Amino acid sequence: MTVLPRTDWTRAEIAALFDMPFMDLVYEAQTVHRAHHPRNEVQLSTLLSIKTGGCPEDCGYCSQSVEADSGVKATKLMDVRAVLQAAAQAKDNGSGRFCMGAAWRNPKERDMPALVEMIQGVRQMGMETCMTLGMLSEGQARQLANAGLDYYNHNIDTAPENYANIISTRTFEDRIETLENVRAAGINVCCGGIVGLGETREDRIGFIHALSTMPHPESVPINALVPVKGTVLGDMLADTPLAKIDEIEFVRTVAVARITMPASMVRLSAGRESMSESCQALCFMAGANSIFTGDKLLTAPNSGDDKDAAMLGKLGIRAMPAAPHGHLEEAAE
Repeated sequence: MTVLPRTDWTRAEIAALFDMPFMDLVYEAQTVHRAHHPRNEVQLSTLLSIKTGGCPEDCGYCSQSVEADSGVKATKLMDVRAVLQAAAQAKDNGSGRFCMGAAWRNPKERDMPALVEMIQGVRQMGMETCMTLGMLSEGQARQLANAGLDYYNHNIDTAPENYANIISTRTFEDRIETLENVRAAGINVCCGGIVGLGETREDRIGFIHALSTMPHPESVPINALVPVKGTVLGDMLADTPLAKIDEIEFVRTVAVARITMPASMVRLSAGRESMSESCQALCFMAGANSIFTGDKLLTAPNSGDDKDAAMLGKLGIRAMPAAPHGHLEEAAE
């Protein structure tokens, strides 16, 4: 009999986890991790911006918003062949998952055939596929599912009560609607958020509470804010004590995510390039088991493949074998 993970976590319980002595918390997280995932294995993922800049949303952290004065120039959707070439190179570099991101509020119907072709081409290479394209209608989610998309990324970003402080052009409920459309179509959900937005510990508790009380996302990216000059948050937090999240608090957030969502992949995402190897090692100890490799995450800098290989080798961590998960209904059969 399969025991489903809890989705009835209370804020008080999550607050109590955050308040645990650090060593006890990390030990508990690693114990949970080993009960659900292979030890000393990390999935290597690659993220490609297939359409950069010009997004009409006003996310305060994002350099691709039309509201940002970040110098990011808007581009058109990449040619399918160029995307597949990038995917092939990512596979050669050890990636088992290829993620494609487009700076849209939502995709237009005219873009769907190209997106379908990208998904099919990457899957034929034997890698997991993931896309993040903004909000999706039910019909668009079904089209992506029929193409074979393994995961759809749509982050909640922060706690529901803090959401309006970060974004005004859409609501938290809009995010949940897209997640429901994705799951109804049979696509695995990739959903997490950003730590270091100037939020409080209470906001981080609310963020984990929101994730852990929905059907658990199969993939949970935890990002550390990369403050970009010209964005609302980048300018607001620059040269303040809040400009960089405390590393111990970041590891605590990863650990609480692992404990409350034991079966999910916890992805150590943006912000790694400014983290010490020791901090990253603690994140792996706390249950993170996926990283994005390569020199860039969409428009933000990232640790390169060689640097990551050296770090993982030092830690004795292996790259997880590529194994597409398939759709939810396939997994249930």
